[in-house]
Amino acid sequence: MLSSLKECIKIIRKSIAVLFLFLLAACNNNIEKEENNINESTSETKETEIVEEVELTVPKEPDIYTATVSAIGDILIHNSVYEDAHIAENQYDFSKMFEEVKPYLESADITIANSESIIGGQDIGLSSYPQFNSPYEVGDVLKDVGVDVVTMANNHTLDRGEQAIINATNYWNKLGITYVGAATSQEEAETIKTLTVNNIVFSFLGYTYGTNGLKTPEGKEYLVNYIDEEKMTEDIKKAKTTSDVVIVNLHQGNEYAPLFNDHQEHIAQLAADLGADIVFGHHPHVLQPAKWYTGINGNKTFVIHSLGNFISGQDKLYRQIGAIMQLDVTKTITYDEKDIETISIDITNPQLLPTYVRFANWKNYKIIPMHQLTNDDLDNHQEIYEGVKEHMSQFVPEIQYIENVTSK
Repeated sequence: MLSSLKECIKIIRKSIAVLFLFLLAACNNNIEKEENNINESTSETKETEIVEEVELTVPKEPDIYTATVSAIGDILIHNSVYEDAHIAENQYDFSKMFEEVKPYLESADITIANSESIIGGQDIGLSSYPQFNSPYEVGDVLKDVGVDVVTMANNHTLDRGEQAIINATNYWNKLGITYVGAATSQEEAETIKTLTVNNIVFSFLGYTYGTNGLKTPEGKEYLVNYIDEEKMTEDIKKAKTTSDVVIVNLHQGNEYAPLFNDHQEHIAQLAADLGADIVFGHHPHVLQPAKWYTGINGNKTFVIHSLGNFISGQDKLYRQIGAIMQLDVTKTITYDEKDIETISIDITNPQLLPTYVRFANWKNYKIIPMHQLTNDDLDNHQEIYEGVKEHMSQFVPEIQYIENVTSK
């Protein structure tokens, strides 16, 4: 009996041990499966993270935008010019004078002109040299041929006083043409004016060396911008924060001088050092060459020191020669691995269309591209044209000369 009981106890113990071993093996198997699942999940997560990291390290492709900018010189309306445009009492039409150059002006995305004689309009009386006032219809023809911006800062801005400036700015606003260099309030004078074309923001500034001894009324210094280095510094720095491309118009230099002087170079270098991209020069009434300036930060600034007369009643050969200056502007936006963008601006492909104001007996004024001239228009026209090209290219030999119209 006792031996049978002992035998039963041994069997039970063995059964319990076998059961324990079975359960232990089952647990180990489940643990291994869970560990395998965890490892597999961790591996998949790591692979996903690696893929995501790889995707983040590939920067976006650059975005590239382009536009063309052109500029013309002095719109200086002597009495012989507006008398030639007279069609009825107090009515004028200048369109025939511009019809040969209109296709070239329209081809640019932005075109800038120097409104040398103020368009104060007929109500205050038209006038010529030495104190100009021009018909409103001068604005009409500039609008018609594609001008987008006018600079009003020149030595004739104050010729007919504050009322002429108010009349002119009102008319430019009516036409939808941006004006710079003159203002009708301090608030406006402090405003940086811009235009956006093809995702490129352009800002425009204008300054003159003086106003022929005429002074602004006390407290109204805002009426015209003078070349003041402190103000230019403030304005250009401000413009660079609100635009991609800064264009400065400068009215300075010696009248009728074919080359720029030391002061013109000094102010052009200042503009370059401040980061201006393009400088269009006016006042000498004859063409002066273009030149690249390098700013203190290594930036390049394109400067043409004088665009000459585009339309005027002056009758000496080189005072009848002007030009359309055209430049390509490229804005490139690059991105790094964190999608942070960097913007760069390139001014390239300078092109010039020399022009000639043809007239006879102080009438029949017409602006003609020089490459289209005949001997009936100008004796030795080809030799003169080649001389103009050589003169304008002496510091920028890569200038190309426009002889065909290209569309926008």
